[in-house]
Amino acid sequence: MKNYKEIYEQWLNDANIDEETKKELIKLKGNDKEIKERFYCDLTFGTGGLRGIMGAGTNRMNKYTIGKVTQGLANYISLKNGKEKGVVIAYDSRNNSKKFGEEVALILNANGIRTYIFESLRPTPELSFAVRNLNAIAGVVITASHNPPEYNGYKVYWEDGGQIVPPIDKEIIEQVNKIKDFKEIKKIKKDIAINNKLYNIIGEDIDEKYLNELKKLILNNNIIKEYGKNLKVVYTPLHGTGITLVPRLLKELGFTNLYIVEEQEKPDGNFPTVNYPNPEDSGAFELALKLAKEVDADIVLANDPDADRLGVYVKDNKSSTYRLFTGNMTALIIAQYLLKEKKKKNILLSDGVIIKTIVSSNMIKKIVEEYKVHLIEVLTGFKYIGQQIKLLEENHKYKFIFGYEESYGCLLGTYARDKDGIAAVMEICEIACYYKYYKLTLCDVMDNMYEKYGYYKEDLEFFTLRGTEGLKKIQLIMEELRNKDFNNIGEYEIKYKIDYLKSEKLQVSTGNIEKVDLPESNVLYYELNNDAWFCIRPSGTEPKIKVYIGVKGNNKDQAEYLLKNLKENILDLID
Repeated sequence: MKNYKEIYEQWLNDANIDEETKKELIKLKGNDKEIKERFYCDLTFGTGGLRGIMGAGTNRMNKYTIGKVTQGLANYISLKNGKEKGVVIAYDSRNNSKKFGEEVALILNANGIRTYIFESLRPTPELSFAVRNLNAIAGVVITASHNPPEYNGYKVYWEDGGQIVPPIDKEIIEQVNKIKDFKEIKKIKKDIAINNKLYNIIGEDIDEKYLNELKKLILNNNIIKEYGKNLKVVYTPLHGTGITLVPRLLKELGFTNLYIVEEQEKPDGNFPTVNYPNPEDSGAFELALKLAKEVDADIVLANDPDADRLGVYVKDNKSSTYRLFTGNMTALIIAQYLLKEKKKKNILLSDGVIIKTIVSSNMIKKIVEEYKVHLIEVLTGFKYIGQQIKLLEENHKYKFIFGYEESYGCLLGTYARDKDGIAAVMEICEIACYYKYYKLTLCDVMDNMYEKYGYYKEDLEFFTLRGTEGLKKIQLIMEELRNKDFNNIGEYEIKYKIDYLKSEKLQVSTGNIEKVDLPESNVLYYELNNDAWFCIRPSGTEPKIKVYIGVKGNNKDQAEYLLKNLKENILDLID
């Protein structure tokens, strides 16, 4: 097996590597640490696709690593007789996204596979919609979501419009791993692909169909038409794809009092106005909040660069300040509104279901209990929610109402199979308008929910551990925790320890073990007394280990105290 130095030299001497890439590599001579980071492994095409730092090397995002994955995907599509159905391709505002998207299209075309590529940048949820609308076999989106500017990524969707899940993900990975030489990557010139009707441009027609599907989700059109103009909305796409559709959608619905953050309106892969283009980061809202105070906005909204997530701030009239809503809070507001209004209109079905990930707020359990609908929990990752929607439709068991994850992602309908930040913008505007009609803010609504269902509070802590040493450290932390025997943490008793890698649920007090009917995953979940819990897992997309925590208090102060104490005890446990 070749070491990283040998692979580096191989790239320098490979006739299939272009001169520009070789010049970048030559500049690394003598920098052993950087060479090792770029070549010590292949950038892994895993169950979530590819994601990594852009640059030359096997452990970097570039046209060669993308080419290898695309050729493997092409081989798999050929095995499934999907050439004529074709593949839909979208890309975001990141540096090289358009170039990578075209590269993917042409490799697929060289394999005789029809492609439908968007004319310019588009949101990820629209890609999910387009796969099903065009009856394609697959979809590819070039995005690194909310990662820093140096990153890009590659996500694969299957014909149901959802991200690839078992067994398809493993089968595609198997084909990718068979590609051993860049010479195996097929090529075709763009003009030939166009003339052969393999390379097809899409855009406005899909936009129209997608937006029409979103508009069907509105429950109180009459209130929006009459009072939508009174809702003051500040919006920022954070230099990303949201700008292509959000302003148009809101104005067509009747939300005409819209203020866009001018400095962040233009798509820009360098994300010059933020340190981190992530609506989960309060720093990303600095310019939006400044504008909100100037215009006295009711709500402040931000999509991430590929517009599948939504961050929210709400004006609290009691304190005249803007209050950050977590992903859980936004999702809970939407879920309760959907259930309440559907019940009021007599369209809430008894076989309705809400789907959440295991690390998302447990307040939803109280809400579904009140409205007598069902709840399904899945592993972290919206692809598992998409998978459940497909299974529900196949089994005719439940009707999907809403799905969410704590990391600022949700989905309101079955038109797509991935989280949709565009639809979330629309829905939060509808809900804010509805409650403004009744002289309430979303802060009032959230506080009323806490009073009614309990003061559920959640938090997320993470540790960034980069490179080879970081990967080893993450593996060691998980291994030590998996083998650690403890019955209490702080003032909490551990009721159950769930090890999703072993598919086992251990009742700590009795030692009884049940099997867990969810896919194997390197995740440890601890269910505590008094509705508290915590969960630890490595990130699937970044060099991080994540710690999720949830508590329930009798009031806000107690909940915050419990959360702080539990977090301290968990961090001591990891150290």
